[in-house]
Amino acid sequence: MIFAIFEGKELTMFVRTFTILAMLVFISNISAQLSLPGFASHQKFHWHNSPQSFKITSDGLIAVAGTSTDMFRDPGVTYNTDTAPKLLTTVSGDFVLSAGVSHAFESKWDGGALVLMQDSFHWVKFCFEKDYLGKKRVVSVVTRDVSDDCNSEVVNGDKVYYKMARKGKVVTLYYSADNVSWTLVRHLQLDWTRDLKLGFLAQSPTGTQCEVKFTEVQFEYKSISDPYTGN
Repeated sequence: MIFAIFEGKELTMFVRTFTILAMLVFISNISAQLSLPGFASHQKFHWHNSPQSFKITSDGLIAVAGTSTDMFRDPGVTYNTDTAPKLLTTVSGDFVLSAGVSHAFESKWDGGALVLMQDSFHWVKFCFEKDYLGKKRVVSVVTRDVSDDCNSEVVNGDKVYYKMARKGKVVTLYYSADNVSWTLVRHLQLDWTRDLKLGFLAQSPTGTQCEVKFTEVQFEYKSISDPYTGN
């Protein structure tokens, strides 16, 4: 082993130096402008809140959220937090984003989400979440200063496909079991006043961590013509 060539203080200095270099590499990766499969190369991403770790894959992203990470503004004003790691890019105009979302559903409210936000008080989180009953749930949260919390379909599996479409001030959310046939979840309007941040979120509000896989990511600047079908 490499440690065999060091003794005493030399070994201690080597370990400290190696640790510092590893941390600097991780910090550099977190702060870097990143490209993501499914998006044009000029569409750069950055982290808002650092994940425990992450990996850009051939068709998407793996993100690991640490403990006590969430994004929610409680209607009862008892729980307001924005600590979940989010990989975001700036978008302007109409678009359609779709991706597979999967994780292990280990702890209550563990989740992976597509997220669209103007700021910390105006955003949409479309989450595949372990709910308060332990179910694998399609959940959407729309925040206009305070959040709502809409629990929709239960999914029989660890993976679902999500689609988010923006047309002007209207945002439409869909889910699918096969990435082909889409079911409308929500059709809503938000009074956006500037360019938005779009991306991917991982959360683990009550657990120690949650590793979320985003796969088959597809993004396109276009407008849907039928909100019921998503086409």
